[in-house]
Amino acid sequence: MLIVAGFFLASCAATKTEQGGDTDAASASATSGGEITAGTQEDLIVNVGDRVFFEFDSSELTVDAQATLDAQAAWLMQYPDTNITVEGHADERGTREYNLALGDKRAFSVYSYLAQAGIDTNRMEYVSWGKERPEVIGSDETAYSQNRRGVTLVSN
Repeated sequence: MLIVAGFFLASCAATKTEQGGDTDAASASATSGGEITAGTQEDLIVNVGDRVFFEFDSSELTVDAQATLDAQAAWLMQYPDTNITVEGHADERGTREYNLALGDKRAFSVYSYLAQAGIDTNRMEYVSWGKERPEVIGSDETAYSQNRRGVTLVSN
């Protein structure tokens, strides 16, 4: 199975190169487990953080969330061609409709904060997943706290 996966990855890399894809050292090393390619989702996750967390039944940004979003805004300023989608999530408590609305408020809080920090709204979208895409499965505060989140995704 590993051999088949290796052949698949090798053929994908060869196809990308043959089609004139990225062949610079940073791109090559990112695919081989080396350095992270600047401006990518992986770069955002490792060097800045891609998510913020919310208190129960709240869309208000905490001090920690604001610090993460300040770092995200600075990162986005470095990569002006990078577009993002902000996802809003809720824990499993409450109705589907309520959590979709709460997720929307959370996503919009992140979106608004980044816009106020100078990020062009034409580079951003936001969406609510409510309780439909939990990060952690479970019915306890540990799971709930990880599921009440806003996630920034590089979308280009």
